Amino acid sequence: MHNVLQSLAHFFYNLGGLGVLLLGTLDSSFLFLPLGNDLLVVALTAAHRSQYLYYVLMATIGSTIGVTLVHFVSSRTGRKAIEGDKKSKQVAYVEKKIEKYGGLAIGVAALAPPGFPFTPFIVVPAALQYPLRRMLAIIAVCRAIRFLVEGWLALHYGKRILAMAKSPTFQTALMVLAAVSIIGSAFSIYGWIQKGKHKEVANQPA
Repeated sequence: MHNVLQSLAHFFYNLGGLGVLLLGTLDSSFLFLPLGNDLLVVALTAAHRSQYLYYVLMATIGSTIGVTLVHFVSSRTGRKAIEGDKKSKQVAYVEKKIEKYGGLAIGVAALAPPGFPFTPFIVVPAALQYPLRRMLAIIAVCRAIRFLVEGWLALHYGKRILAMAKSPTFQTALMVLAAVSIIGSAFSIYGWIQKGKHKEVANQPA
């Protein structure tokens, strides 16, 4: 398991900017990858300082693409999540924030540190027919700020970050995080598949 995860990490790392773009798309769409793209941006920036802005740009584009994918799926299937008495407390909370603060709530969610439940702030606005272009613009700007800050930290503390990344404790923490990501991603994908099935059943003629 360790070798598989290590190979995946090397795969994305060796792709450079393309790896950041790909992982950013996955991280902001249907996979649960807390810290994944953020760590990749930091590691690449620390190792290739001159390409700092390039990695930030690719990470921002990847995140925006991932959000777009989720939006198109959610705009078709997400309405059920915000209707009726069975909607989750999290969805109800996000719905209230979107209705009260609009784009500000989306922007704060996009800026929030890794681990924050960002996906509901894509699904709910899509179900509420929030303008896609406006949402993408807000998320792109806020994610760019977030990656710029992370890259700046990598530029100034790159050697310490790389040394820490080689420590056994950090490696163990990454393995635990990867295991959590796999489990979370499985639940996420299962949830989207179930939504698709419910939609098919609802569209069948009586």
